[in-house]
Amino acid sequence: MDLTAPTRSLSAAVSAAARLLTARSGLLLRAGRDGLTVGGNDSERAVRLTCDAVTHTDGEVLVPAGPLAETLRMLEDDLVRLVVEGSRLAVRVEGGRFALPLLSRELRLQEMPPKVSEVDGPALATALRTVAGTAAKDDALPMFTGVRVQSFSRELRLTASDRYRMAVATLPLRAEGEPIDALVPAGLLAETAKQARGTVGLHGDGTRFGLSWAGVTVTTAVLDAGFLSEKLIESSTVDTSVEIAADALAAAVRRVGVYADDRRVLTLEVGDSQLRLASSKQDTGEAEETLKAEVSGGRTSPSFQARYLLDALQGFAGERVRLDIQPGMRACVIRAVEPGDVELTYYVMPMLPR
Repeated sequence: MDLTAPTRSLSAAVSAAARLLTARSGLLLRAGRDGLTVGGNDSERAVRLTCDAVTHTDGEVLVPAGPLAETLRMLEDDLVRLVVEGSRLAVRVEGGRFALPLLSRELRLQEMPPKVSEVDGPALATALRTVAGTAAKDDALPMFTGVRVQSFSRELRLTASDRYRMAVATLPLRAEGEPIDALVPAGLLAETAKQARGTVGLHGDGTRFGLSWAGVTVTTAVLDAGFLSEKLIESSTVDTSVEIAADALAAAVRRVGVYADDRRVLTLEVGDSQLRLASSKQDTGEAEETLKAEVSGGRTSPSFQARYLLDALQGFAGERVRLDIQPGMRACVIRAVEPGDVELTYYVMPMLPR
């Protein structure tokens, strides 16, 4: 294999593939008359990207993903040459040569499941920033580390929970197709959302799920997602509703949260046309702040972990939100007063005050 490629675009393709795969994955480089294909598989996922290149000699090699990505990222030359030299892949630029070992094992790029629909890439990225971040990070509970992806006739629904909170986002589909219902690793979706551009294709066949856009395809194995549903959360016993600017509430939570106890719990005291935040800790003092709000229903004082409130409000930046507070230890439901194309619902479980 022998080719010359623009350094920046090659580096972007290799780095994207390396981030979507595990750190020690091998990366397949396949050069042909149509340019360069960069791809890889690990135990659960597969990725394939295309990159412009001038091919001097066709061929394919398997090399370590991490070192190649790091080498290309540090190059300042406009063009780079990749050429096989014996048991090495040489990365050549003017005045420099960097050689990577060729891996001996075989790797075949998996085919994509059939495309069943399409969605707007920026809207998908907006939804996943909040929903994927709500999934659990603890691999000991794999069923909570994924995002449930459901497609209906004209709607895509994304759901994730770490057992203490849940986020649900809906957004319109651009094309009607076969329904999808799959539990997809949240980490993969979060990284994919950072890279997706333009219109994103949705792929699925019951055992695998995939996304595609402008020269990029990503697939992964899926789990049964039936257990993860907002219908399992009681939300019909709202006692108090509070409408308030999300940014103002988030700023107050950050300030008052500095004085919270070791559990980082603060209290929201609902009054007439106001919301009072309060927290205290024996060795750091106490804090309170009052914000103007539109209040309807009863008056209540639920307590929440500050971090969970901030994570929820981040998804509503620049918007006005409604907090539907339920009695007892039932979830508080947070929604935008005037939702856009991406309609987000966030459920936060209250904490017992001390």
